[in-house]
Amino acid sequence: MFANTPQAVIEVKNVFKSFKTVQAVKGIDMTVRKGQFVALLGPNGAGKTTLVEMIEGILKPDRGEIQIMGKKWQGHADELHRLIGLSLQETRFIDKLTVDETLRLFASFYQRGPQRVAEIIALISLEDKVKSYVVNLSGGQRQRLALGIALINDPHILLLDEPTTGLDPAARREIWSILHQLKKQGQTSLILTTHYMEEAEQLCDHIIIIDQGLILKEGSVTQLLEEENEEKFIEFSLESSDNFPENSRPELPFDIDWNEKKSGGRVLFKEIESELPRFLAFLKREQLRLKNLECQRKTLDDVFISLTGRRLND
Repeated sequence: MFANTPQAVIEVKNVFKSFKTVQAVKGIDMTVRKGQFVALLGPNGAGKTTLVEMIEGILKPDRGEIQIMGKKWQGHADELHRLIGLSLQETRFIDKLTVDETLRLFASFYQRGPQRVAEIIALISLEDKVKSYVVNLSGGQRQRLALGIALINDPHILLLDEPTTGLDPAARREIWSILHQLKKQGQTSLILTTHYMEEAEQLCDHIIIIDQGLILKEGSVTQLLEEENEEKFIEFSLESSDNFPENSRPELPFDIDWNEKKSGGRVLFKEIESELPRFLAFLKREQLRLKNLECQRKTLDDVFISLTGRRLND
């Protein structure tokens, strides 16, 4: 049974999904509240898309339950479809329709008129492209149009599957700007799947790290990092003519990740106050000339690697 979480718009309870011999989702529980922006982080094959497709009603779970706004898909599909906006990694348009015609077409599906179309055009900053054929839009403009279509029905829930993949940094930030505006309004909940750590940190107030069909960890960026930040990293570089002595590493009480091409490395310290002096003494003993030294706390990318053993884009 569901816990009837206050203002919960999406509740997923002990959901499983398999395809032949592949178990894509293995007993996931999650809740999304009104106005919350949630990122699903995971490598390819982690189960993100399968989970989102069950939430949006495309796939049916083998086991477990999903409720949208307190209702199941069975018996309420028409009603729930009107509450959801969806934008995929790639959206196919009718090339010989203009931006304005495309938005009017989708608005008609929801009985929305010209005023809503004008609002969306302003939100996605395509005022100067309203008479342009879709085929002539850039990649970033097409993704903004896709996002506008997803928002045309003023959805309670927005599902975005890697919406900025393949875009250049400027186009990506234009998408972010639109989503920031939406977030300030506080009426729409978002589930975002992404391969970009920075995107998750910029946009979302709750992060779910998923791999091999399981949720490994979740929380705000601050919560995830606070749990990990007892340890600290030191990044250092040596003068280009110096090289780290391979045969000396067993003497050290800490691991050093040495990059010969960059003449630099990275060290993880559990107790930096006591270990850093020993590291500096080691460099002096080996007559290695330190060029640069920087202390860093763990990042969200480091948390992901520690949980999965690989980088997000692997």
